Amino acid sequence: MNPVRLGRSGVFVSALGFGSAAIGNLYRAVDEETAFDAVRAAWDAGVRYFDTAPHYGLGLAERRLGRVLAELGRDEAVVSTKVGRLLVPTPNPRGRRDDAGFDVPADHERHWDFSADGVRRSLESSLRRLGTDHVDVVLLHDPDDHWNQAVEEAYPALHELRHQGVIGAIGVGMNQVRMLERFVVETDVDAVMLAGRYTLLDQSALEGMLPACRRRDVSVLAAGVFNGGLLAVDDPPADAMYDYATAPEEIRARARRIAEVAQRYRVSLPQAALAFAAGHPAVAGVVVGARSGEEITRDAALLARGVPGELWRELRERGLLRADAPLPGSAAQ
Repeated sequence: MNPVRLGRSGVFVSALGFGSAAIGNLYRAVDEETAFDAVRAAWDAGVRYFDTAPHYGLGLAERRLGRVLAELGRDEAVVSTKVGRLLVPTPNPRGRRDDAGFDVPADHERHWDFSADGVRRSLESSLRRLGTDHVDVVLLHDPDDHWNQAVEEAYPALHELRHQGVIGAIGVGMNQVRMLERFVVETDVDAVMLAGRYTLLDQSALEGMLPACRRRDVSVLAAGVFNGGLLAVDDPPADAMYDYATAPEEIRARARRIAEVAQRYRVSLPQAALAFAAGHPAVAGVVVGARSGEEITRDAALLARGVPGELWRELRERGLLRADAPLPGSAAQ
């Protein structure tokens, strides 16, 4: 868990980060004590970087995370949250449930807002939910359809907040590589959170974004390294998820082939998934979601284990890794 600097900022993150979407009731509800135990287990495993967003459970993830970090030691943690979706009270919720994948009451609505005022209002609301007077990192969240406003209004607002010392580092979090590459090249962000595009199954970030990060000294926070769940187990079931949908059979078959090679080296599929993403020289940390203490404890233990270099070479030889993918550890030579 040796801390790594984000870009040229003064913010350092642990090698493993805790993603809080699951404790915001992503897909299904998590009771409060189980959610709290997941954060505590992450802390006990050495995790000191915690990522959240207003989007996660309509603020539930921020509230839960903030409550536990206040107990554990907020000043020892590095916290990132996101801007771009303002939470506005729903006029007449009438018992409705959220329709964006979170098992929570629809008592608020998400309004896209990448204006400078929207950034400040969103951050102020996040601070209240987190119960803290500062966050360390702020990321623009999914500006896919909002490039102009994000780069012309939201980014300058974050740049100014960083200049004033209100926040320590700024960046962008997305599931795509093309716009992230534009942010890396055209702005002065410290980090990008890349979800699902640098994994054992998808290395599309190698085509431009990751090289740009290396040239510009921008750190990568690798999220979605299990591609939605498919790489989280050794034998992916027929209903395994891949990028928020049921995995196509050809993708599941590829995961099984990777698992078969890994098992010959006594490496599990999730262990290989974590090690591969963490092994790129632009990656400062890997961020994983967990809805229980057992999940995050397992992932921390897997990331700490060594992976034989021969595994990566065999995957490359079999066409299961791109030929231009840097091989983690000594195999990178």
